Amino acid sequence: MTSRAFITGVSGLELTAAEREFIRGELPWGLILFKRNIEAPDQVSALVDEFRSLVGEVDAPVLIDQEGGRVARLGPPHWPVYPPGATFGALYDLDPALGLKAARLSSRLIAADLIDLGITVDCLPLADVPVAGADAVIGNRAYGTQPAKVAAIARAVTEGLEQGGVLPVLKHIPGHGRATADSHFRLPTVDTAREELERTDFAAFQPLADLPMAMTAHVVFSALDPAQPATTSATIIRQVIRGGIGFQGLLMSDDVSMNALAGSIADRTRAIITAGCDMVLHCNGKLDEMRDVARETPELADEALGRAKRALAARKQPEPFDRQAGRAELEALMDRVGTA
Repeated sequence: MTSRAFITGVSGLELTAAEREFIRGELPWGLILFKRNIEAPDQVSALVDEFRSLVGEVDAPVLIDQEGGRVARLGPPHWPVYPPGATFGALYDLDPALGLKAARLSSRLIAADLIDLGITVDCLPLADVPVAGADAVIGNRAYGTQPAKVAAIARAVTEGLEQGGVLPVLKHIPGHGRATADSHFRLPTVDTAREELERTDFAAFQPLADLPMAMTAHVVFSALDPAQPATTSATIIRQVIRGGIGFQGLLMSDDVSMNALAGSIADRTRAIITAGCDMVLHCNGKLDEMRDVARETPELADEALGRAKRALAARKQPEPFDRQAGRAELEALMDRVGTA
């Protein structure tokens, strides 16, 4: 059977009977994990394994947001703390080669943590370029404020994940850095001229257009489409994401349950698919909403199916890696930032 074009969250540390029935019947393409789903390594591995068993795909993608800093679903006592993206930017300013090395090493260590649990996709890197006055939702998650620097560090982060056998998801395309509101709570509108967006925000994503997957921004760009955020804008997806930026990989929405989007969950899901996203992401684990998403998403087919297959085929086997030595090296690099 063919998977449906959505990625689902679940409610807790283990699947309920109703969730098992839902997953077995609706066949979501992937599972995304949050802190509410994570207690200990064996428990996470069991949850991942059961999901894959229910959908009948041993390599079904399991996703997580493990960036470092304040966006980290895994943490002590079982998993290390990693620095936020801005730390790599600060080291890059001191020595670009060391900044890239630290970014690559951090994501390589994160990948090792994830692969141990069977998690094969990390929603990283960010290529958002924040500006003065923007909402703090991006803040120190960003690598910097110059597009070329952001793209270079994002590439290093991607390399570390890929070397560890984890697929990256580029976000939040075509840019969340100018948003003056947190799209978890309300819809941001950016009134910047298209020429400036192309020179800054969009420019950070262009060198990363070859990545296998990307996640949209729930942001209105009034110069391009004053009525719809990028996630539900056929104009932005066609002209900017697929066109100007040149991204041809699997395009997933940011979380369909975020308050930036209007209408019912069913309405939002239809709008996301109609606009040209390949995949709907639903995160909160509410079963009634999960059912609405499933009803409104098609089975993967045609171009979306091809992109999904190519994305999964891009995952590499982890390269040999001395985790203890890598962690010591990362700590030494972080000390360089602290003493600068």
